[in-house]
Amino acid sequence: MQQSNTYIIIFTAIMTIVVGGLLSLASQGLAPAQKKSIELDTKTQILASVMDREQLKKMKPNEILALYNERITSLVVDIEGAEITKDEKGNDIVAEEVSIQKNYKRDPKDRQYPVFKYVNENDPSKVDAYILPLYGAGLWDKIWGYVALEADLNTIAGTAFDHKAETPGLGARIGSAEIQNRFVGKHIYDKQGNLVSVTMIKGEGNAGLDDHQVDGMSGATITGRGLSEMLKNYLGYYEAYFKKINSGSMAKL
Repeated sequence: MQQSNTYIIIFTAIMTIVVGGLLSLASQGLAPAQKKSIELDTKTQILASVMDREQLKKMKPNEILALYNERITSLVVDIEGAEITKDEKGNDIVAEEVSIQKNYKRDPKDRQYPVFKYVNENDPSKVDAYILPLYGAGLWDKIWGYVALEADLNTIAGTAFDHKAETPGLGARIGSAEIQNRFVGKHIYDKQGNLVSVTMIKGEGNAGLDDHQVDGMSGATITGRGLSEMLKNYLGYYEAYFKKINSGSMAKL
């Protein structure tokens, strides 16, 4: 019996080492493909805020990546609107690699804020839209997305929202073109120049919506409130950057 127990222990240990090694090798082997998949998903979402989603769905991965490289340039700024190129350890900061989820856990003044510029197809020196990442809380879990502002940094050119666990048919509708298109053409500043953002109000089919309101989602008031807070918060975080661009101090960026 003692030999049997010893055999089982040795066999289990060997199998643990072997299986662990195989899993480690598999993980290393799949890492490049996983990284490529994440890159494709991120760049597709960024483009979706300014492009027709159905058109993107018809494109092949290499076509999407090529389009991204042609039309998108990027940088990272801090809460004061100043460009930052190195992290605390002196490593280069790449906008596409900044984790908005991880940054969300930090104090807003310590976060890194990526900016993606959608440049003109015929003149890359001109910016057609500024695309900004967003992150917040819905009803059940986190929500996130991108908002694209026209060159005036006031008019919403497009949005792309997503979620982790909102209710299907209710809060999950933030991922639909129907909801996202409601924001297009709305303005984030009022006539006095104050940043007021755009609010999703309760219910649908509301009459008399102003320039800073969109219809909500029936049965998903909390998700809509979370989306509104997310949008206003992040526009606020980028406001110093907006002001620097409008003042001409960042004309070369």
